[in-house]
Amino acid sequence: MRAARLIKMVLLLQSRPSMTAAELARELEVSERTVTRDAQALSEAGVPVYADRGRAGGYRLIGGYRTRLTGLHRSEAEALFLSGVPGALREMGLEDAASAARLKVSAALMPSLKDASRTASQRFHLDAPNWFKEPETPALLPAVAEAVWDDRRVVAVYRRGEGEVRRELEPYGLVLKAGVWYLCARVAGHGTYRVYRIDRFTAVEAGEERFERDEEFDLPAFWEERAEQFARSILRAEVVVRLSPDGVRRLPYAVDPQSAREALAEAGEPDGAGWVTATVPVESEEVAHTQLASLGPEVEVLAPETLRARCAADAIRLAALYGAEQAR
Repeated sequence: MRAARLIKMVLLLQSRPSMTAAELARELEVSERTVTRDAQALSEAGVPVYADRGRAGGYRLIGGYRTRLTGLHRSEAEALFLSGVPGALREMGLEDAASAARLKVSAALMPSLKDASRTASQRFHLDAPNWFKEPETPALLPAVAEAVWDDRRVVAVYRRGEGEVRRELEPYGLVLKAGVWYLCARVAGHGTYRVYRIDRFTAVEAGEERFERDEEFDLPAFWEERAEQFARSILRAEVVVRLSPDGVRRLPYAVDPQSAREALAEAGEPDGAGWVTATVPVESEEVAHTQLASLGPEVEVLAPETLRARCAADAIRLAALYGAEQAR
């Protein structure tokens, strides 16, 4: 414990010109008296820690005592500090490790690059969760993340339908999509890769056995392919609609964007009023009813007839509501 604290103290002093005892005590979570003892211990071990006396005094390293990363440009240093997502690291139980890594990098950077972390964080920030949705961290996420990091096989139990399924998995990677955590894993003994929502795991037990990772596995490419397959798989119905010019513009925001773009690309020429007729893949009539309602009078449903009838009924009710308002 003390050895780790002494190393951290040296790294802190390498990253700044000087620090007061109070500042070091706050960073190291110890008393100022402990800071004094630690500084003395470092000095006795050959680390050139110098104490400046007086009200403006503090501790600093002398004699150029530092290890530097050479050949690192400013853009590279700033990109390095963008690589971590603080919220995601915290949820995976890696916040302390990431903090230590950033501190080591900061201590090793050339003086001209010292502000790389500040300039990067002031310009870019990733906020992964959806709007209007309180993010929830799956209780088993840290255990899964540890297994992913160590290439350890796990026995996982997860909810499927009304029951539970037990699988032995080789966890390859984690994906955070719109505030939801997913595990990309290979089923042990089968060689097939699958995607699991971590919040559906009810138990995860990591064994001592490590699996041999397929070096050809590309997590971003795998996720992109599976995400596209999933989006396609749920679009099992079609609706035929007429869209005003404004409805054409807003359609990709109401339904699946890729499906909307493809439907509009295959649509015919606009009619005399500028309206376009398109056939749009949707998840179901129920879902389409909700999605198309957001377009209001900029869309007319032509088929199926049942959906057209529902939209017509909505229009009659709206006319009654607003007609009564105008009458008053």
